Amino acid sequence: MKMANVKSVESGKYNKMLAEALKKGKLFDRPEWVSFVKTGAGKARPNTDEDFWYKRAASILRQIYIKGIVGVERLRTRYGNRKKRGMKPSKFVKGSGKIIRTILQQAEEAGLVAKAESSKKGRKLTEKGKEFMEKVANEGGRD
Repeated sequence: MKMANVKSVESGKYNKMLAEALKKGKLFDRPEWVSFVKTGAGKARPNTDEDFWYKRAASILRQIYIKGIVGVERLRTRYGNRKKRGMKPSKFVKGSGKIIRTILQQAEEAGLVAKAESSKKGRKLTEKGKEFMEKVANEGGRD
């Protein structure tokens, strides 16, 4: 039996599996304000997906797994998009920092990530976080 790695499982499929695991495990709780805020300045309306919080949390955890140490600013750039400005040309804007910060704080409380002690600022996965993510990859990566 071959062990599945987080990087070996297709990203969209893995993020869905991880989001389900986060929702079932009650590791993250969706704040009430999420249904009223946009995910970035470039968006016209708030996200209507009920599971958005868990999907974004799964995506952020996967980014940290792949990149090692990741800070809020890099994640804001990662989740940014093009803002339509009427007659002016479109322009890239960063995503919402509040959403990313809150997810990172919840992940820290759950013991999945910790602040990096090195010269590089940001968050990195803990051993518990790596084990949790690899367990999810092994459960779903077998089909």
